[in-house]
Amino acid sequence: MNMADPIIVGGTSLGLSLLISLTLTPLVRRWALKRGFVDRPGAGTHKQHARAVPFGGGIAITLAVLLPIVGVLLGAMLLAGWGAERLPWLTEHLPLWPYWAGGVIRKAPEALAIIAGALVMHLMGIIDDHRPLSPWFKLIVQTAVALLIAAGAGIRSAEFLGPIPSIVITTLWIVALTNAFNFMDNMDGLSAGVAALTATILAISAFQAGQVFVPCVLLLLAGAALGFLVYNFPPASVFMGDAGSLVIGFLLAVCTVLTTFKNVEQQVRPFGIVVPLLVFAVPLYDQASVIIRRLRLGVSPFRSDRRHFSHRLVKLGLSPTAAVLTIYLATLATALPAILVPSLSWGEAVLIFGQCVCVVVIIAILEARDEV
Repeated sequence: MNMADPIIVGGTSLGLSLLISLTLTPLVRRWALKRGFVDRPGAGTHKQHARAVPFGGGIAITLAVLLPIVGVLLGAMLLAGWGAERLPWLTEHLPLWPYWAGGVIRKAPEALAIIAGALVMHLMGIIDDHRPLSPWFKLIVQTAVALLIAAGAGIRSAEFLGPIPSIVITTLWIVALTNAFNFMDNMDGLSAGVAALTATILAISAFQAGQVFVPCVLLLLAGAALGFLVYNFPPASVFMGDAGSLVIGFLLAVCTVLTTFKNVEQQVRPFGIVVPLLVFAVPLYDQASVIIRRLRLGVSPFRSDRRHFSHRLVKLGLSPTAAVLTIYLATLATALPAILVPSLSWGEAVLIFGQCVCVVVIIAILEARDEV
């Protein structure tokens, strides 16, 4: 791949979804307000906003990611169907179009599986935002979607372990990361900002491995999250709700499964398997720490409260905006080195991973002052 190609393709993906998200978010916000599709604070709840805030951001995010994917699929099928003999100007002005269209069509089954899974997560999220569903029901649906992705569509990791272990690991990963970003949607600007950062870093890693489809999807997601973040950064005028956070977590999880994290042509050894753990160290830490705290208190791990990383930072004296920015920095501290991991030696990769562990442990130690 020419060095300029990732910049052009990636920049187009990012810019397109950013534009769609920037345009759709205020429109959906206005629609949600008229329909009364809002998040109302209640006395004694975990919610911190003082006034009703409209949902709908998740709709804008989902459309900003899926519409370009569908458009590209339809465009590739149209080009492949018409052929160069019917559209000779394509060969003159776009000499690589047969290769491009063919590559997209080859990825169509994976793309359609991703679209279907994202839509199921999105629709379930919309229903849950309107009228809360049982946490166990949502977990069952998430697991079913993840199983269909892994077993049905064949999108799975750790295949060297055999079909069954590979399917189990992939399913658990998709469910875990989906819920990690759902957990992170607890403060204005948090989930969208972390999603934009992690998606961009993963996209860079995927481009380095010579991939195109996966990093483009990731940059579509990053652009969609950034466009929404304009309206969601503190103080938020719109929420993404589960309709957005479940889709974000699902897409990030599936894209990490699809990313090779190594360049086969350069014969780079596959240390990149730790890249997802580095990139998502902070969201996974937040999820694990919250669940552990809730279980220690004898309450359901699905019960919403103010025991998240962001809430604990606020309790330690930071403003909500400062807490969100601090988590952005913590995410960058663990995720940025992941870009280098696939090209490192064993010793260097272990050092990077050890550094990430140290950052997370430092966070945990500092947070220990706020045991509740």
